[in-house]
Amino acid sequence: MQKLEAQFEQAMFDIYRRAKAEAKYNASIFLQMVTTRGGFDTARYLINQPKPSDGYTHLYERGRLDLTVEALVVENRHWHPLFQPEEIERAQKRLIDYGYLPRAVA
Repeated sequence: MQKLEAQFEQAMFDIYRRAKAEAKYNASIFLQMVTTRGGFDTARYLINQPKPSDGYTHLYERGRLDLTVEALVVENRHWHPLFQPEEIERAQKRLIDYGYLPRAVA
């Protein structure tokens, strides 16, 4: 499981870099969280918050919910063993509530 968590953390850094390059959004707080808490703990924290993060809102405004933690978790079955089914459902519901239909789970 540690190997999967390490891979997931790299994927979290990847969405940070993609958001910066593709959406012109510098998610500095997200980067700090991933660096200090780790990718897995950051994802669980963000998904389990009652309201979307500011970063989620910024990406929504840019039409790039595909670069959110929620999309990363929901759209790639590879990460599902790390999360509780309720967390995956919560992430999916948040995406759908904001008009983003997650692509077929890979």
